[in-house]
Amino acid sequence: MRNRRTALALALLLLTLGLAAPAQAATPQFKVLAFYSGTFDAAHISFEKEANMTFPQLAAANNFSYTSTTNWDMLDNLTASQFQVVMFLDDAPQTAAQRTGFQNYMQHGGAFFGFHVSAFNTDPSTWDWYYNQFLGTGAFVSNTWSPTVATLKVENQTPATRRLGSTFVSGVSEWYSWTNDLRQNPNIEILASVDPSSFPLGTDPNQSWFSGYFPILWTNKNYKMLYANFGHNWMNYNTNTPLSTTFGSPAEDAFIIDGLLSLGGGAPTNAPTNPIPPANWYTMVNTANGKCVDARAAGTANGTAIQQFTCNGTMAQEFQLEQTSGPFLRIGNRNNPNLGLDVTNVSTSDNAPIQLWTYGGGLNQQWQAVPEGNGVYHIVSRNGTATECLTVPNSSTADSVQLTQTACTGVSSQSFRLVQQP
Repeated sequence: MRNRRTALALALLLLTLGLAAPAQAATPQFKVLAFYSGTFDAAHISFEKEANMTFPQLAAANNFSYTSTTNWDMLDNLTASQFQVVMFLDDAPQTAAQRTGFQNYMQHGGAFFGFHVSAFNTDPSTWDWYYNQFLGTGAFVSNTWSPTVATLKVENQTPATRRLGSTFVSGVSEWYSWTNDLRQNPNIEILASVDPSSFPLGTDPNQSWFSGYFPILWTNKNYKMLYANFGHNWMNYNTNTPLSTTFGSPAEDAFIIDGLLSLGGGAPTNAPTNPIPPANWYTMVNTANGKCVDARAAGTANGTAIQQFTCNGTMAQEFQLEQTSGPFLRIGNRNNPNLGLDVTNVSTSDNAPIQLWTYGGGLNQQWQAVPEGNGVYHIVSRNGTATECLTVPNSSTADSVQLTQTACTGVSSQSFRLVQQP
């Protein structure tokens, strides 16, 4: 009783002073425990670092708790009363005790969200329950390369896919295929697969998918679980620099959030999931120097140079990004929307200059806006091997420097922030 009177007195004092009483921390709707190893492949390590920065933010915004650990032995005796959802970011249990503990956890009310390499294996007989029965994959068969975005077709509406349309553009990833055809497993419900508009998927002709059926998101009807094939960032391995973010696709992020909320028993959210709205106009501001992408002298004719210039609020610096096919876009200028960014002479070479040209559907006129996070993108040409980025040459800070395409390396002279205009 005394504590209650003290609290009331404090509240009255704060009200008298015109101050708000401190908010009481909300009890989390559920608890998530994420396991990772962090020992193999810079692209996987990049993803798990990003995950361990992003998930606490998602947890705070959606009222659940997030804990991450490299101590896989915590699985030995884990119960659903301790943590309602378990995540595997970059690995799977290795010891007999860990595996038995995880199976027991799942068979007694626990929930699971796995990413990318958590399903990787070359011999599923080493843990038949997990690879053949629980995930249903069997063994790894092939992967795409380089990591790219994909257009995914939503196949089943569930609590995890409730905010997705019929198709959506994923974040960047390397994509895996498996020995088992998940469509033949009555326990597996496929939630999304590669849409045919994504083919060819990959930039290396020897490691690309040109046709076929490839599931990306699925669940096992006998368990509270989700598996997502993504979780491998695009990297410059020479400099250990990430070139993409897994958490850059609004629709994919919605799947992650809704998946966790449904697994943990949390209240659903109806936040919007729009990608880059095609009706909006944007300035494209280079993150290295703050200059804007600009049509030289406000030109509206074929051959007008695309340059950088001090941002001045004119329509010469405003662009619209409209989807062409799959994840690809045409980038039109507001002064003459019939003109789009074009790689001169359909070049596939480094340092080819960028110009405006009447849009005709050429691959040199189509681009991927690959998210880096926080509204920043690198702009990748569809032409050639799709590894050339819109670039400020030599990281120049001068006005009137014509932009070029050069090999994507992750430098800030290849990063552009989209700023919506009226």
